[in-house]
Amino acid sequence: MINKKVLITGCGGMLGYSLLPIIKANFNYLLATDIKPNKGNLEKLDVRDVDECERVMASFAPDIIIHLAALTDLEYCEKNPKDAYLTNSTGTKNMATLTENIGSTFVYISTAGVFDGNKESYDDFDKPNPINVYGSSKYEGEMLVQRSVSNYFIFRAGWMMGSGPKKDKKFINKIYKQIKKGQSEIFVVDDKIGSPTYTVDFSKSMVRVINSGHFGLYNQVCEGSCTRFDVADAFIRFLELQDQIKVKKVKSNYFKREYFAPRPKSENLINFKLSNLKMNTMRNWIDCLMEYSEIFKNDLNEKI
Repeated sequence: MINKKVLITGCGGMLGYSLLPIIKANFNYLLATDIKPNKGNLEKLDVRDVDECERVMASFAPDIIIHLAALTDLEYCEKNPKDAYLTNSTGTKNMATLTENIGSTFVYISTAGVFDGNKESYDDFDKPNPINVYGSSKYEGEMLVQRSVSNYFIFRAGWMMGSGPKKDKKFINKIYKQIKKGQSEIFVVDDKIGSPTYTVDFSKSMVRVINSGHFGLYNQVCEGSCTRFDVADAFIRFLELQDQIKVKKVKSNYFKREYFAPRPKSENLINFKLSNLKMNTMRNWIDCLMEYSEIFKNDLNEKI
């Protein structure tokens, strides 16, 4: 156990759910916060409110701040750009500035969405060029952290998956909800590629890198790239439902009304810096999805 104080913002989400037990297992002191602390031992913290940020930081005096708080719904961000920038950029600046004031370490979670998708893959040194409000607000957060904090880590995630049916707000759980509704056909896009990112591996790797003291910006995704169709098809097979449910390929325009925010053609990240430092412990996305699928398989069996 490391004798340091860790503050987590936005801990009520899917990444926070996976990160919390890992932080508890590695650090002696923890304060987990969220804007809506409905359950568990979460304290209220709205990172957009600088007074709240100052109060929490002053009372707890953390050594490490892990900043998870963010708006990640692309369509919401596209329709509400002021709210997106207030949370993802201004909220980040509030916490980053206070972190520097007390000489602590700041950890920021970013996204493959900072890139435009015109290349097949992106390493840590490629220049971002976001094409939607979400990506722009997160890239602004990256730049604010780099300008404001001396000791920082920035971890870019890809297509996030993790935390099971109750917490997962992303692609896997959307597919699972269709399965539970009894759909025999599921339509999934196959014209965009990306890097799945398992919250468990992401959290474990993040703690290792933080403890290494190698400050900086890192791509941190599962090994291997794929399409959304590849993910859905593998998920159905891992649930042993391939004889009951057919996954059908469609193009992005099929969902243009529901998912209207511009999306990069490629969100495929390469963990170049982690590999160079011999710290790339992220597993292949297939292995992670196989492990993750067991949670949903058990959930299905409980319903039978």
